[in-house]
Amino acid sequence: MTAAVTPPIRWPAEALWQAIAPRLPGFTVEVLAEIDSSNSELMRRFKGRPGAPPQTEPLLLVAEQQSAGRGRLGRSWQSRRGDSLTFSLGLLLQPADWSGLSLAVGISVAESLAPGTGHGMPRIGLKWPNDLWLSTPQGERKLAGILVETASWEGLRYVVIGVGVNIGQPMPGAPSGTTPGAAAVPPGWLQDLAPGIDAAEALLRIVPPLVQAVQSFEQFGFAPFQARFAARDVLAGRAVQLSDGSQGTACGVGENGALLVHTAAGMIEITSSEISVRPIAAAATVKGARPC
Repeated sequence: MTAAVTPPIRWPAEALWQAIAPRLPGFTVEVLAEIDSSNSELMRRFKGRPGAPPQTEPLLLVAEQQSAGRGRLGRSWQSRRGDSLTFSLGLLLQPADWSGLSLAVGISVAESLAPGTGHGMPRIGLKWPNDLWLSTPQGERKLAGILVETASWEGLRYVVIGVGVNIGQPMPGAPSGTTPGAAAVPPGWLQDLAPGIDAAEALLRIVPPLVQAVQSFEQFGFAPFQARFAARDVLAGRAVQLSDGSQGTACGVGENGALLVHTAAGMIEITSSEISVRPIAAAATVKGARPC
């Protein structure tokens, strides 16, 4: 029996260029059928050949499939054509303070995919520092992840913003989003929230507002995003455990994007990229968990 042929994805490259080029002169869009990692590819292009100047033009690189996608702390992010959206945006950026950029990116992506918060918890929430969680009747599911990386050359600072979104549930046996065991919650799917949406439509929804958000962050920092993050903060008020073993209650984020955790020793700020945070189901049983 001949295997079914997957129809080509009609990426909205022209529409994206028209929307973004006026804001980012020199902006281009490139789609690759497969790459190891879109973030890694943009970093390779920026660094270039020894002795050669880096490639600094703003570029949106879309990977239909990634063989070695990466998430935070070296976790893998598997992607399969059509079942997920994976892209990286590379550009020069010079904010006064880089703190909170991944949170600002998460806010923009969440608002683009689910603009309203509705009554109670929004269906797309933000888990500090770089995950989007989908609220479902079956519980919380990881919808998307963000990886922000930077590199420097002769006073220039180049940022690569990688985004991976689970679009639709893959066929049995196919890879799906984060590697099993790498996330505290199972994967969720954008099509559960927006039936019929595909990777191309999701890309068009996400990228133009994302560019605006990044430019706003460059000018004003994270402080203007703080309240918007609070509206979708899935950890707020919950008992959490840090990867260093300490426990406490998550109390939102500060103006610098640092996670505030009330522990037995008092309120602490979590800013290290080497610290991971996971919620604990039974707050009453957690030693050191205090109200905010």
